[in-house]
Amino acid sequence: MQKGRKRNIFVAATYAATLLLGLILGQNYADQERISSGGSLVPIGISDNAYKIQQVVDLISTRYVDSINMDSVQNGAINHIISHLDPYSLFLMPNESQTQTEILEGTFEGIGMEYFNLNDTLLVVGVITNGPADKAGFKVGDRILKISNKPVAGNLVSKEEVEKLIRGKRGTEVEMFIQRDSIALPFPLKAKRDQISVSSLDVAYMIEPTVAFVRIRRFGLKTAEEFRNAIIELKKQGAKNLILDLRDNGGGYFHIAIKLASEFFADQRLVVYTEGAHEARRDYLSESKGNYANGKLVVLVNERTASASEVVAGAVQDWDRGILIGRRTYGKGIVQELFDFSDGSTINLSIARYYTPLGRSIQRKYSPNWSNMQDYASMYSGLWSLDTTYAHGKSYQTGLGKKLFSGGGIVPDLLVPVDSNEVSIIYQDLAQSSLVEQFVYSRFTKKLPAYSIENFLQGYTLPNSEYSSFINFLNQRGVRLSARKQIDLHDLIQSDIEALLGRYYFGREAYFKVKNRYDFFIEKALQQLNTQS
Repeated sequence: MQKGRKRNIFVAATYAATLLLGLILGQNYADQERISSGGSLVPIGISDNAYKIQQVVDLISTRYVDSINMDSVQNGAINHIISHLDPYSLFLMPNESQTQTEILEGTFEGIGMEYFNLNDTLLVVGVITNGPADKAGFKVGDRILKISNKPVAGNLVSKEEVEKLIRGKRGTEVEMFIQRDSIALPFPLKAKRDQISVSSLDVAYMIEPTVAFVRIRRFGLKTAEEFRNAIIELKKQGAKNLILDLRDNGGGYFHIAIKLASEFFADQRLVVYTEGAHEARRDYLSESKGNYANGKLVVLVNERTASASEVVAGAVQDWDRGILIGRRTYGKGIVQELFDFSDGSTINLSIARYYTPLGRSIQRKYSPNWSNMQDYASMYSGLWSLDTTYAHGKSYQTGLGKKLFSGGGIVPDLLVPVDSNEVSIIYQDLAQSSLVEQFVYSRFTKKLPAYSIENFLQGYTLPNSEYSSFINFLNQRGVRLSARKQIDLHDLIQSDIEALLGRYYFGREAYFKVKNRYDFFIEKALQQLNTQS
Protein backbone atom coordinates (compact mmCIF):
# COMPACT_ATOMS: atom_id res chain seq x y z
CA MET A 1 0.00 0.00 0.00
CA GLN A 2 1.25 3.47 -0.75
CA LYS A 3 0.50 6.50 1.37
CA GLY A 4 1.15 10.02 0.16
CA ARG A 5 -0.14 13.36 -0.87
CA LYS A 6 -3.77 13.22 -1.84
CA ARG A 7 -4.89 13.97 -5.35
CA ASN A 8 -8.40 15.01 -6.27
CA ILE A 9 -10.94 12.30 -6.87
CA PHE A 10 -13.30 12.95 -9.75
CA VAL A 11 -16.69 11.36 -9.50
CA ALA A 12 -18.84 11.58 -12.61
CA ALA A 13 -22.43 10.53 -13.18
CA THR A 14 -23.88 9.27 -9.90
CA TYR A 15 -22.46 7.84 -6.71
CA ALA A 16 -24.01 4.51 -7.63
CA ALA A 17 -22.30 4.32 -11.00
CA THR A 18 -19.03 5.17 -9.34
CA LEU A 19 -19.46 2.42 -6.78
CA LEU A 20 -20.56 -0.22 -9.21
CA LEU A 21 -17.88 0.23 -11.81
CA GLY A 22 -14.97 1.86 -10.00
CA LEU A 23 -14.30 3.54 -13.33
CA ILE A 24 -14.72 7.19 -12.49
CA LEU A 25 -12.11 7.38 -9.80
CA GLY A 26 -9.23 9.76 -10.27
CA GLN A 27 -6.20 8.91 -8.18
CA ASN A 28 -6.43 10.60 -4.81
CA TYR A 29 -3.95 8.79 -2.63
CA ALA A 30 -0.58 8.30 -4.32
CA ASP A 31 2.74 7.36 -2.80
CA GLN A 32 4.59 10.05 -0.90
CA GLU A 33 7.36 10.50 -3.45
CA ARG A 34 5.14 10.97 -6.48
CA ILE A 35 4.88 14.57 -7.69
CA SER A 36 1.30 15.79 -7.97
CA SER A 37 0.30 17.89 -10.97
CA GLY A 38 -2.05 19.79 -8.69
CA GLY A 39 -5.03 19.71 -11.06
CA SER A 40 -8.22 17.69 -11.21
CA LEU A 41 -8.02 14.40 -13.03
CA VAL A 42 -10.38 13.56 -15.86
CA PRO A 43 -12.47 10.38 -15.61
CA ILE A 44 -10.90 7.23 -16.94
CA GLY A 45 -12.63 5.17 -19.60
CA ILE A 46 -16.36 4.58 -19.28
CA SER A 47 -17.90 1.87 -21.44
CA ASP A 48 -20.80 2.55 -23.76
CA ASN A 49 -23.04 0.46 -21.49
CA ALA A 50 -22.29 2.41 -18.31
CA TYR A 51 -25.73 4.04 -18.52
CA LYS A 52 -27.27 0.66 -17.69
CA ILE A 53 -25.89 0.88 -14.18
CA GLN A 54 -27.62 4.18 -13.55
CA GLN A 55 -30.86 2.87 -15.02
CA VAL A 56 -30.78 -0.19 -12.76
CA VAL A 57 -30.16 1.93 -9.66
CA ASP A 58 -32.96 4.34 -10.61
CA LEU A 59 -35.30 1.47 -11.39
CA ILE A 60 -34.70 -0.23 -8.03
CA SER A 61 -34.98 2.97 -6.03
CA THR A 62 -38.26 4.05 -7.69
CA ARG A 63 -40.09 0.87 -8.65
CA TYR A 64 -38.96 -1.98 -6.40
CA VAL A 65 -41.75 -3.64 -4.39
CA ASP A 66 -40.22 -2.88 -0.97
CA SER A 67 -38.37 0.06 0.52
CA ILE A 68 -34.70 -0.81 0.75
CA ASN A 69 -31.48 0.80 1.88
CA MET A 70 -29.84 1.85 -1.38
CA ASP A 71 -26.50 2.49 0.34
CA SER A 72 -26.44 -1.16 1.35
CA VAL A 73 -27.25 -2.24 -2.21
CA GLN A 74 -24.53 -0.05 -3.67
CA ASN A 75 -21.92 -1.18 -1.12
CA GLY A 76 -22.79 -4.80 -1.83
CA ALA A 77 -22.45 -4.21 -5.56
CA ILE A 78 -19.02 -2.68 -5.31
CA ASN A 79 -17.91 -5.43 -2.94
CA HIS A 80 -18.96 -7.97 -5.56
CA ILE A 81 -16.98 -6.26 -8.32
CA ILE A 82 -13.83 -5.63 -6.27
CA SER A 83 -13.76 -9.22 -4.98
CA HIS A 84 -13.46 -10.50 -8.54
CA LEU A 85 -10.45 -8.39 -9.54
CA ASP A 86 -7.60 -9.96 -7.56
CA PRO A 87 -7.06 -11.28 -4.03
CA TYR A 88 -5.81 -7.95 -2.69
CA SER A 89 -8.12 -5.20 -3.93
CA LEU A 90 -10.60 -4.42 -1.16
CA PHE A 91 -13.58 -2.19 -0.46
CA LEU A 92 -13.59 -0.98 3.15
CA MET A 93 -16.49 0.56 5.02
CA PRO A 94 -15.69 3.73 7.03
CA ASN A 95 -15.09 1.87 10.31
CA GLU A 96 -12.91 -0.72 8.55
CA SER A 97 -10.93 2.01 6.82
CA GLN A 98 -10.38 3.82 10.12
CA THR A 99 -9.20 0.62 11.79
CA GLN A 100 -6.75 -0.03 8.95
CA THR A 101 -5.38 3.49 9.24
CA GLU A 102 -4.97 3.20 13.01
CA ILE A 103 -3.10 -0.08 12.65
CA LEU A 104 -0.70 1.22 10.00
CA GLU A 105 -0.13 4.61 11.60
CA GLY A 106 0.31 2.99 14.99
CA THR A 107 -1.97 5.45 16.76
CA PHE A 108 -5.46 5.45 18.19
CA GLU A 109 -7.46 7.43 20.72
CA GLY A 110 -7.85 5.56 23.99
CA ILE A 111 -6.22 5.02 27.38
CA GLY A 112 -3.42 2.54 26.56
CA MET A 113 -4.60 -0.55 28.38
CA GLU A 114 -4.91 -4.21 27.35
CA TYR A 115 -7.38 -6.58 28.96
CA PHE A 116 -8.48 -10.19 28.71
CA ASN A 117 -11.98 -11.51 29.35
CA LEU A 118 -11.39 -14.13 32.05
CA ASN A 119 -14.56 -15.85 33.24
CA ASP A 120 -16.67 -12.83 32.31
CA THR A 121 -14.32 -10.49 34.15
CA LEU A 122 -12.05 -8.03 32.37
CA LEU A 123 -8.50 -8.61 33.60
CA VAL A 124 -5.91 -5.92 32.90
CA VAL A 125 -2.96 -7.72 31.28
CA GLY A 126 -1.00 -4.78 29.90
CA VAL A 127 -0.59 -1.05 30.55
CA ILE A 128 1.39 1.22 28.23
CA THR A 129 4.08 3.05 30.19
CA ASN A 130 3.21 6.75 30.69
CA GLY A 131 -0.11 6.27 28.93
CA PRO A 132 -3.40 7.59 30.36
CA ALA A 133 -4.20 4.31 32.15
CA ASP A 134 -0.71 4.18 33.67
CA LYS A 135 -0.98 7.79 34.86
CA ALA A 136 -4.44 7.10 36.30
CA GLY A 137 -3.03 4.31 38.47
CA PHE A 138 -4.18 1.15 36.66
CA LYS A 139 -1.97 -1.89 37.23
CA VAL A 140 -1.55 -5.26 35.59
CA GLY A 141 -3.80 -7.70 37.48
CA ASP A 142 -6.62 -5.23 38.13
CA ARG A 143 -10.11 -6.59 37.51
CA ILE A 144 -12.60 -4.15 36.02
CA LEU A 145 -16.00 -4.07 37.73
CA LYS A 146 -17.67 -1.07 36.10
CA ILE A 147 -16.95 1.21 33.16
CA SER A 148 -18.75 4.57 33.32
CA ASN A 149 -21.19 3.06 35.87
CA LYS A 150 -22.01 0.13 33.59
CA PRO A 151 -21.35 -3.21 35.33
CA VAL A 152 -19.05 -5.40 33.23
CA ALA A 153 -17.98 -8.04 35.77
CA GLY A 154 -20.03 -11.22 35.61
CA ASN A 155 -21.95 -9.94 32.61
CA LEU A 156 -21.80 -11.14 29.04
CA VAL A 157 -20.56 -7.85 27.60
CA SER A 158 -19.37 -8.04 24.00
CA LYS A 159 -15.90 -6.99 22.99
CA GLU A 160 -17.40 -4.30 20.75
CA GLU A 161 -19.38 -2.85 23.64
CA VAL A 162 -16.33 -2.78 25.90
CA GLU A 163 -14.31 -1.05 23.17
CA LYS A 164 -17.05 1.52 22.76
CA LEU A 165 -17.08 2.22 26.51
CA ILE A 166 -13.30 2.51 26.88
CA ARG A 167 -12.30 4.25 23.68
CA GLY A 168 -13.46 7.71 22.78
CA LYS A 169 -12.53 11.20 21.73
CA ARG A 170 -9.20 12.54 22.85
CA GLY A 171 -9.49 14.71 25.96
CA THR A 172 -12.63 13.01 27.28
CA GLU A 173 -12.58 11.03 30.52
CA VAL A 174 -13.53 7.47 31.37
CA GLU A 175 -13.87 6.15 34.90
CA MET A 176 -13.73 2.57 36.09
CA PHE A 177 -14.29 0.78 39.36
CA ILE A 178 -11.76 -1.99 39.85
CA GLN A 179 -10.83 -4.85 42.14
CA ARG A 180 -7.20 -5.14 43.17
CA ASP A 181 -5.78 -8.04 45.17
CA SER A 182 -9.33 -9.34 45.70
CA ILE A 183 -10.40 -6.01 47.24
CA ALA A 184 -12.71 -3.57 45.45
CA LEU A 185 -11.28 -0.05 45.54
CA PRO A 186 -13.77 2.40 47.13
CA PHE A 187 -13.19 5.02 44.45
CA PRO A 188 -13.08 4.91 40.64
CA LEU A 189 -9.90 5.37 38.64
CA LYS A 190 -10.26 8.11 36.05
CA ALA A 191 -8.25 8.19 32.83
CA LYS A 192 -8.30 10.97 30.26
CA ARG A 193 -8.30 9.57 26.74
CA ASP A 194 -5.38 10.60 24.56
CA GLN A 195 -3.54 9.73 21.37
CA ILE A 196 -1.85 6.37 21.96
CA SER A 197 1.18 5.33 19.96
CA VAL A 198 2.09 1.66 19.58
CA SER A 199 5.48 0.72 18.16
CA SER A 200 5.56 -1.51 15.08
CA LEU A 201 8.74 -3.06 16.49
CA ASP A 202 7.77 -5.99 18.70
CA VAL A 203 11.20 -6.12 20.29
CA ALA A 204 14.74 -4.78 19.77
CA TYR A 205 17.49 -6.05 22.05
CA MET A 206 20.92 -7.69 22.24
CA ILE A 207 20.29 -11.42 21.94
CA GLU A 208 24.04 -12.13 22.28
CA PRO A 209 26.94 -9.82 23.20
CA THR A 210 27.54 -8.73 19.57
CA VAL A 211 24.22 -9.75 17.98
CA ALA A 212 21.18 -7.49 17.87
CA PHE A 213 17.68 -8.83 17.30
CA VAL A 214 14.85 -6.73 15.86
CA ARG A 215 11.37 -8.03 15.11
CA ILE A 216 9.07 -5.87 12.99
CA ARG A 217 5.34 -6.56 13.18
CA ARG A 218 4.27 -4.45 10.22
CA PHE A 219 5.44 -1.50 8.13
CA GLY A 220 3.59 1.40 9.68
CA LEU A 221 4.08 5.11 9.35
CA LYS A 222 6.87 5.29 11.96
CA THR A 223 8.55 1.92 11.39
CA ALA A 224 11.63 3.23 9.56
CA GLU A 225 12.18 5.90 12.20
CA GLU A 226 11.73 3.41 15.04
CA PHE A 227 14.10 0.96 13.39
CA ARG A 228 16.72 3.65 12.80
CA ASN A 229 16.61 4.75 16.44
CA ALA A 230 16.78 1.14 17.62
CA ILE A 231 19.83 0.37 15.47
CA ILE A 232 21.68 3.44 16.68
CA GLU A 233 21.05 2.41 20.29
CA LEU A 234 21.93 -1.25 19.69
CA LYS A 235 25.22 -0.29 18.05
CA LYS A 236 26.06 1.67 21.17
CA GLN A 237 25.53 -1.58 23.08
CA GLY A 238 28.05 -3.36 20.85
CA ALA A 239 25.92 -4.72 18.01
CA LYS A 240 28.04 -5.84 15.06
CA ASN A 241 25.59 -8.39 13.70
CA LEU A 242 21.84 -8.15 13.19
CA ILE A 243 18.98 -10.63 13.00
CA LEU A 244 15.99 -8.93 11.39
CA ASP A 245 12.80 -10.91 11.99
CA LEU A 246 10.14 -10.36 9.32
CA ARG A 247 8.19 -13.53 10.03
CA ASP A 248 4.41 -13.07 10.08
CA ASN A 249 4.89 -9.50 8.82
CA GLY A 250 2.11 -9.06 6.27
CA GLY A 251 3.40 -5.76 4.90
CA GLY A 252 2.08 -2.22 5.24
CA TYR A 253 3.23 1.03 3.70
CA PHE A 254 5.30 0.46 0.57
CA HIS A 255 7.34 3.65 0.88
CA ILE A 256 8.26 2.83 4.48
CA ALA A 257 9.71 -0.49 3.33
CA ILE A 258 11.95 1.48 0.92
CA LYS A 259 13.16 3.66 3.77
CA LEU A 260 13.89 0.70 5.99
CA ALA A 261 15.77 -1.16 3.26
CA SER A 262 17.88 2.00 2.85
CA GLU A 263 19.36 1.38 6.29
CA PHE A 264 21.30 -1.60 4.90
CA PHE A 265 23.18 0.18 2.11
CA ALA A 266 25.96 2.77 2.19
CA ASP A 267 25.15 4.14 -1.26
CA GLN A 268 22.15 4.53 -3.51
CA ARG A 269 20.87 1.19 -4.77
CA LEU A 270 17.76 0.12 -6.62
CA VAL A 271 15.52 -1.38 -3.93
CA VAL A 272 12.47 -2.15 -6.06
CA TYR A 273 10.63 -0.93 -9.12
CA THR A 274 6.95 -0.91 -9.99
CA GLU A 275 5.12 -1.21 -13.28
CA GLY A 276 1.52 -1.76 -14.35
CA ALA A 277 -0.84 -1.51 -17.31
CA HIS A 278 -1.59 2.12 -16.42
CA GLU A 279 1.58 2.80 -14.45
CA ALA A 280 4.93 3.45 -16.15
CA ARG A 281 8.01 1.87 -14.62
CA ARG A 282 9.23 3.69 -11.57
CA ASP A 283 12.49 2.96 -9.77
CA TYR A 284 12.82 3.34 -6.01
CA LEU A 285 16.38 3.91 -4.78
CA SER A 286 17.77 3.59 -1.31
CA GLU A 287 18.96 6.63 0.54
CA SER A 288 22.71 6.83 1.02
CA LYS A 289 24.57 6.19 4.28
CA GLY A 290 22.31 3.68 5.98
CA ASN A 291 22.80 3.25 9.73
CA TYR A 292 23.44 -0.47 9.33
CA ALA A 293 25.28 -0.59 6.02
CA ASN A 294 28.25 -2.75 6.99
CA GLY A 295 27.46 -5.29 9.70
CA LYS A 296 26.49 -8.93 9.11
CA LEU A 297 22.77 -9.37 8.43
CA VAL A 298 20.37 -12.28 8.66
CA VAL A 299 16.70 -11.84 7.69
CA LEU A 300 14.13 -14.34 8.98
CA VAL A 301 11.11 -14.99 6.75
CA ASN A 302 8.25 -17.47 6.58
CA GLU A 303 5.09 -18.23 4.61
CA ARG A 304 3.34 -15.21 6.18
CA THR A 305 6.06 -12.74 5.23
CA ALA A 306 4.33 -10.68 2.56
CA SER A 307 4.21 -7.54 0.45
CA ALA A 308 6.35 -4.72 1.91
CA SER A 309 8.33 -7.31 3.89
CA GLU A 310 9.14 -9.09 0.64
CA VAL A 311 10.39 -5.80 -0.81
CA VAL A 312 13.01 -5.61 1.95
CA ALA A 313 13.88 -9.32 1.77
CA GLY A 314 14.18 -9.20 -2.03
CA ALA A 315 16.54 -6.22 -1.97
CA VAL A 316 18.75 -7.83 0.69
CA GLN A 317 18.92 -11.07 -1.28
CA ASP A 318 19.43 -9.57 -4.75
CA TRP A 319 22.31 -7.37 -3.60
CA ASP A 320 23.94 -10.16 -1.55
CA ARG A 321 23.61 -7.87 1.45
CA GLY A 322 22.64 -10.62 3.87
CA ILE A 323 21.37 -14.17 4.30
CA LEU A 324 17.68 -15.08 4.23
CA ILE A 325 16.69 -17.92 6.56
CA GLY A 326 13.31 -19.58 6.91
CA ARG A 327 10.57 -20.60 4.51
CA ARG A 328 9.37 -19.34 1.19
CA THR A 329 7.52 -16.06 1.56
CA TYR A 330 3.87 -15.46 0.79
CA GLY A 331 4.35 -14.08 -2.72
CA LYS A 332 2.40 -10.81 -2.84
CA GLY A 333 4.06 -8.61 -5.42
CA ILE A 334 1.19 -6.23 -6.17
CA VAL A 335 0.99 -2.64 -4.94
CA GLN A 336 -2.29 -1.12 -3.76
CA GLU A 337 -3.29 2.51 -3.85
CA LEU A 338 -5.97 3.96 -1.61
CA PHE A 339 -8.97 5.82 -3.02
CA ASP A 340 -11.32 7.67 -0.68
CA PHE A 341 -15.06 8.28 -0.88
CA SER A 342 -16.73 11.21 0.83
CA ASP A 343 -18.50 8.94 3.34
CA GLY A 344 -15.18 7.63 4.70
CA SER A 345 -15.22 4.32 2.83
CA THR A 346 -12.21 3.45 0.70
CA ILE A 347 -11.02 1.19 -2.08
CA ASN A 348 -7.58 -0.39 -1.91
CA LEU A 349 -7.04 -0.93 -5.63
CA SER A 350 -4.18 -2.93 -7.12
CA ILE A 351 -2.41 -0.60 -9.56
CA ALA A 352 1.01 -2.13 -10.31
CA ARG A 353 3.34 -5.06 -9.74
CA TYR A 354 6.65 -4.61 -8.04
CA TYR A 355 9.94 -6.21 -9.03
CA THR A 356 13.13 -6.83 -7.06
CA PRO A 357 16.38 -5.15 -8.15
CA LEU A 358 17.25 -8.08 -10.45
CA GLY A 359 13.82 -7.87 -12.06
CA ARG A 360 12.18 -10.74 -10.22
CA SER A 361 8.42 -10.76 -9.84
CA ILE A 362 7.54 -12.64 -6.67
CA GLN A 363 3.79 -12.61 -7.25
CA ARG A 364 2.20 -16.02 -7.07
CA LYS A 365 -0.18 -17.02 -9.79
CA TYR A 366 -3.80 -16.65 -8.80
CA SER A 367 -7.08 -17.37 -10.49
CA PRO A 368 -9.09 -14.35 -11.64
CA ASN A 369 -12.09 -16.00 -9.98
CA TRP A 370 -10.84 -15.73 -6.40
CA SER A 371 -13.77 -14.36 -4.44
CA ASN A 372 -11.81 -12.91 -1.54
CA MET A 373 -8.45 -12.64 0.18
CA GLN A 374 -9.41 -15.08 2.92
CA ASP A 375 -9.86 -17.95 0.46
CA TYR A 376 -6.54 -17.15 -1.16
CA ALA A 377 -4.68 -16.93 2.13
CA SER A 378 -6.29 -20.08 3.45
CA MET A 379 -5.30 -22.15 0.45
CA TYR A 380 -1.71 -21.02 0.24
CA SER A 381 -1.01 -21.16 3.95
CA GLY A 382 -1.87 -24.85 3.77
CA LEU A 383 -0.19 -25.65 0.45
CA TRP A 384 2.70 -23.43 -0.52
CA SER A 385 4.17 -23.09 2.95
CA LEU A 386 5.08 -26.78 2.90
CA ASP A 387 6.50 -26.71 -0.63
CA THR A 388 10.20 -25.88 -0.81
CA THR A 389 10.60 -26.21 -4.54
CA TYR A 390 10.64 -23.21 -6.84
CA ALA A 391 7.24 -22.17 -8.08
CA HIS A 392 7.70 -20.74 -11.56
CA GLY A 393 9.55 -18.08 -13.52
CA LYS A 394 13.03 -17.59 -14.94
CA SER A 395 16.27 -17.58 -13.00
CA TYR A 396 18.57 -14.66 -12.11
CA GLN A 397 22.10 -14.46 -10.79
CA THR A 398 23.43 -12.12 -8.10
CA GLY A 399 26.84 -10.47 -8.11
CA LEU A 400 28.24 -13.29 -5.99
CA GLY A 401 26.85 -15.94 -8.30
CA LYS A 402 23.79 -16.88 -6.25
CA LYS A 403 20.98 -18.28 -8.42
CA LEU A 404 17.53 -16.83 -7.71
CA PHE A 405 14.10 -17.38 -9.25
CA SER A 406 11.07 -15.23 -9.97
CA GLY A 407 7.49 -16.04 -9.07
CA GLY A 408 5.99 -17.85 -6.12
CA GLY A 409 7.44 -15.76 -3.30
CA ILE A 410 11.06 -15.47 -2.23
CA VAL A 411 12.89 -18.69 -1.48
CA PRO A 412 15.35 -18.13 1.40
CA ASP A 413 19.02 -19.04 1.17
CA LEU A 414 18.73 -21.48 4.07
CA LEU A 415 15.48 -23.38 4.55
CA VAL A 416 13.96 -24.20 7.94
CA PRO A 417 11.74 -27.29 7.79
CA VAL A 418 8.14 -27.07 8.90
CA ASP A 419 7.45 -28.31 12.42
CA SER A 420 4.65 -30.84 11.92
CA ASN A 421 3.49 -30.32 15.50
CA GLU A 422 3.27 -26.56 15.05
CA VAL A 423 1.10 -26.83 11.93
CA SER A 424 -1.02 -29.67 13.28
CA ILE A 425 -4.74 -28.99 13.44
CA ILE A 426 -4.95 -29.78 17.15
CA TYR A 427 -2.23 -27.25 18.06
CA GLN A 428 -3.67 -24.61 15.74
CA ASP A 429 -7.10 -25.07 17.30
CA LEU A 430 -5.56 -24.84 20.75
CA ALA A 431 -3.67 -21.66 19.87
CA GLN A 432 -6.83 -19.99 18.54
CA SER A 433 -9.07 -21.09 21.41
CA SER A 434 -7.53 -18.80 24.10
CA LEU A 435 -7.37 -21.79 26.45
CA VAL A 436 -3.67 -21.21 27.11
CA GLU A 437 -4.42 -17.61 28.08
CA GLN A 438 -7.28 -18.72 30.32
CA PHE A 439 -5.02 -21.19 32.11
CA VAL A 440 -2.19 -18.69 32.60
CA TYR A 441 -4.37 -15.79 33.73
CA SER A 442 -6.47 -17.90 36.09
CA ARG A 443 -3.50 -19.68 37.69
CA PHE A 444 -0.50 -17.33 37.74
CA THR A 445 -1.93 -13.84 38.22
CA LYS A 446 -2.62 -13.79 41.95
CA LYS A 447 0.56 -11.82 42.57
CA LEU A 448 3.52 -10.54 40.61
CA PRO A 449 6.89 -12.31 41.00
CA ALA A 450 9.64 -10.93 43.20
CA TYR A 451 12.43 -11.67 40.71
CA SER A 452 13.63 -9.53 37.80
CA ILE A 453 13.05 -10.02 34.10
CA GLU A 454 16.69 -11.08 33.69
CA ASN A 455 16.29 -13.84 36.27
CA PHE A 456 13.01 -14.89 34.69
CA LEU A 457 14.53 -15.15 31.22
CA GLN A 458 17.62 -17.00 32.40
CA GLY A 459 16.22 -19.28 35.03
CA TYR A 460 12.47 -19.85 34.74
CA THR A 461 11.08 -22.97 33.08
CA LEU A 462 7.59 -24.30 33.50
CA PRO A 463 7.55 -27.14 36.07
CA ASN A 464 6.31 -30.50 34.80
CA SER A 465 3.60 -30.39 37.44
CA GLU A 466 2.21 -27.22 35.86
CA TYR A 467 2.16 -28.84 32.45
CA SER A 468 0.17 -31.71 33.96
CA SER A 469 -2.18 -29.12 35.48
CA PHE A 470 -2.69 -27.64 32.03
CA ILE A 471 -3.57 -31.07 30.60
CA ASN A 472 -6.13 -31.47 33.40
CA PHE A 473 -7.41 -27.99 32.64
CA LEU A 474 -8.00 -29.04 29.02
CA ASN A 475 -9.73 -32.26 30.08
CA GLN A 476 -12.15 -30.31 32.26
CA ARG A 477 -13.11 -28.29 29.19
CA GLY A 478 -13.63 -31.27 26.95
CA VAL A 479 -10.29 -31.07 25.13
CA ARG A 480 -8.37 -34.33 25.33
CA LEU A 481 -4.84 -34.92 24.09
CA SER A 482 -3.54 -38.43 23.59
CA ALA A 483 -0.47 -39.47 25.55
CA ARG A 484 1.55 -39.19 22.34
CA LYS A 485 0.26 -35.66 21.61
CA GLN A 486 0.97 -34.54 25.17
CA ILE A 487 4.60 -35.43 24.57
CA ASP A 488 4.75 -34.03 21.03
CA LEU A 489 3.22 -30.67 21.98
CA HIS A 490 5.02 -30.29 25.30
CA ASP A 491 7.75 -27.90 24.12
CA LEU A 492 5.36 -25.72 22.07
CA ILE A 493 2.83 -25.38 24.88
CA GLN A 494 5.56 -24.84 27.46
CA SER A 495 7.02 -21.96 25.44
CA ASP A 496 3.54 -20.44 24.96
CA ILE A 497 2.82 -20.52 28.70
CA GLU A 498 6.23 -19.15 29.65
CA ALA A 499 5.98 -16.38 27.05
CA LEU A 500 2.53 -15.33 28.29
CA LEU A 501 3.84 -15.27 31.83
CA GLY A 502 6.76 -13.11 30.74
CA ARG A 503 4.40 -10.73 28.96
CA TYR A 504 2.07 -10.49 31.94
CA TYR A 505 4.87 -9.93 34.44
CA PHE A 506 7.26 -7.77 32.41
CA GLY A 507 5.52 -6.43 29.30
CA ARG A 508 5.22 -7.16 25.60
CA GLU A 509 8.94 -7.38 24.83
CA ALA A 510 9.38 -10.17 27.37
CA TYR A 511 6.96 -12.33 25.39
CA PHE A 512 9.27 -12.39 22.39
CA LYS A 513 12.41 -12.73 24.45
CA VAL A 514 10.99 -15.88 26.01
CA LYS A 515 9.81 -17.31 22.68
CA ASN A 516 13.25 -16.69 21.20
CA ARG A 517 14.80 -19.09 23.70
CA TYR A 518 13.14 -22.02 21.89
CA ASP A 519 13.24 -20.69 18.33
CA PHE A 520 14.97 -22.91 15.75
CA PHE A 521 15.00 -20.04 13.20
CA ILE A 522 17.06 -17.94 15.60
CA GLU A 523 19.29 -20.87 16.51
CA LYS A 524 20.09 -21.33 12.83
CA ALA A 525 20.64 -17.57 12.38
CA LEU A 526 23.13 -17.47 15.24
CA GLN A 527 24.96 -20.47 13.82
CA GLN A 528 25.17 -18.74 10.44
CA LEU A 529 26.53 -15.53 11.94
CA ASN A 530 29.16 -17.45 13.86
CA THR A 531 30.35 -19.30 10.74
CA GLN A 532 30.45 -16.28 8.41
CA SER A 533 33.92 -14.96 7.75
